[in-house]
Amino acid sequence: MRILLFTLASLAATSALAQGWGNVAKQEEETGFSWTAPLWPSFWMAWTPATFALFFGIFGAIAVIGLLEGFKYRDGLERKGILGLTTTLGDRLFITLLGTAYIFLAWLGLMGQPLWWPLAISIFWGIFVFRKV
Repeated sequence: MRILLFTLASLAATSALAQGWGNVAKQEEETGFSWTAPLWPSFWMAWTPATFALFFGIFGAIAVIGLLEGFKYRDGLERKGILGLTTTLGDRLFITLLGTAYIFLAWLGLMGQPLWWPLAISIFWGIFVFRKV
């Protein structure tokens, strides 16, 4: 009976160590800054520094356009561009964001990574939209 209990205990300890349970009480090693590491690990959404910067940039652009239209350009700065649409600053921002999303999705679907080229294309797209559309 004693041999059976010893065998079962050693098998349980071996399987627990094999599954990684031997690392439960160890402190997590500090790996430094990472753009893909979660900012708040127990939060429901995986907010990484990259997603935080993206949303901060989008909402910052919306705030700047709103302030410009509210204080500097009270008329809305409407313009008829090359697409034949009458657009305001907010419309042009929306067209820029929509086009940028399509540029990145098309690049990921056709080419994959790295994403520096679609970033450059998106910047030129934004300049084009705000000047010509």
